[in-house]
Formats: sequence, C-alpha cells, structure tokens
Amino acid sequence: MSKKNPEYDFKWCPGCGDFGVKRAIELGVERRNIEMEQPMEQTVVVAGIGCSGNLVHLLDGTQPFGIHGLHGRSLPVAFGVKMANPELNVLIVSGDGDFLSIGGEHIAPQAQRNLNVTAVIMDNGVYGLTKGQSSPTTELGVITPTTPFGKLENALNPLQLYLTVGASFVASGFSSKTRELANLINEGMKHPGFSVVHVQSPCTTYNDNFDQLKGNVKKGVDPITWDIPEDHDSADKLAAFQLIEQGGIPLGVLYQDPESEPLDARAEGMRQRANPRGVEQQLGAFRI
Repeated sequence: MSKKNPEYDFKWCPGCGDFGVKRAIELGVERRNIEMEQPMEQTVVVAGIGCSGNLVHLLDGTQPFGIHGLHGRSLPVAFGVKMANPELNVLIVSGDGDFLSIGGEHIAPQAQRNLNVTAVIMDNGVYGLTKGQSSPTTELGVITPTTPFGKLENALNPLQLYLTVGASFVASGFSSKTRELANLINEGMKHPGFSVVHVQSPCTTYNDNFDQLKGNVKKGVDPITWDIPEDHDSADKLAAFQLIEQGGIPLGVLYQDPESEPLDARAEGMRQRANPRGVEQQLGAFRI
C-alpha cells in the first residue's frame, strides 16, 4: 500500500524493481509539472494488466488521472485519450508480457502514427503476476511453468523492435538507478511523439537477475548493463542499432528523432486543410 492509498492492498514482492520505477515516475512527472507549470491533473496514466498495472493506484502525492484497462490494450486506450484531448500528458505503464506479447500488435501502428505519448515498460523477463510463465523477453531454454522443458523461442530484443517499427524516442533504463530513470522518463515526456522508455525491473520471486544486471564483485559477476557513451549521437538511428549490437543492455537515450512531428499536430494540420463545417452548417444541410 502507499501513503496516499493505505486501503489498497496491492501485491508487490519485497525488492521488486517496480518500486524504483514508481519513484522514478513520480520524480519525472513532478519535474515536468514544475517545468511546464501544469497541475498533476493534466497527466493521465494508462495501464494494462500485470504487476505494472498497480502503478495506476499507488503513486504517492497528488494523483494523476488513471485508467486500468485490458490486458495488452494500453496503447489503444492511450490513443483514444490523447486524441480526445491532445493537451493531456499521457503516460503508459506496462510490462514485457502485457506490452510485447498480447499488446505487441499495437506498437507499430502507434509508432507509425507517432502518437504523442510516453510508454514506460517494466521488463522482468517473465509474467510475474501470474506465477512466472515465460514472456517474450525470457531467454532461450529457460524453464518456467509454461516451458517445463525449456523455452523454445529466442528472447525478443525490445530496443531493436522499437527502433525497427519507427518509435521516434527510444531509451533504456534500470530500476535501481532511480534518478537516471526519472531523467529518461522526463525526456520522453518532453519529446513530441511516440516515446518508449524500456526499463530492466527484476522480479525477485520468479526471475531475480539483479546481480546479472548490476554486477556483483563478491560473486565475480560482471554487469550486463552499461552506460551509453556521452558522445553518442542520439539523432543517428544507425548508431543506435550499433549500440544494441554491442551486446548487454545499454542505458540511456538510444535514439531521438530531431524532426519528429506528433500525430496530434498532423491531425490539426489536416483539420485546417479540410476546413470542416461547423455545427450550424451541418444542421443547415438538413433544413428545407
């Protein structure tokens, strides 16, 4: 439970990476509100189903509007919210199973539309809420309740997917680096277009890969996460692909399209060109 919602009994395991993501979102949105001089009520958080969905209920402090929708359908709901009121700051919270599996079919269309929303994806490599089944990002050969003899599919590389389908802002974060993650989320919300911040968020119950992600000197484990060099040109998509090909998990902004034009701006331009008739004009067409 949270201070704001003490009666809500959500189920997050001790040490879950999503706690760090929660704090990063709070910091990122708070900073945006100060910079934009906007109230929290100007932000809408849209979630699907899974551990990530609890973020709709447990953000501390002044509450944004929240919609806890259907499994895998956070993007269609966010599409409706943003196009109904383009002035809103729409933030999607989702997990690797929710967003990349059943929800995977919605990523490319919204990327091509350049829907002006920010998606924060918590990747723990399993379906954590429903007892650890394999997800698209589970590694090949891993034994889970749904893959008792080992997973047959290769693990999906989400960062590569986002770049391939045309997301105009792609960043990669780690739940234990809260301040850095808050900065990435803030940058994603500033970007005019489809922004994805993919976060490594370990599941302490079914896939505790924290040591592998962060490294553990005492155990002789080298980290698989590494910081993107400061001289990386985030406007260069080819350079972003090359970062991914280096292996491990790069942390930071991989790609940001400097010429990004969001869908709401495109729609407004089309409306002006179409010069639609007003209500009185439309009613007049039915009059004798």
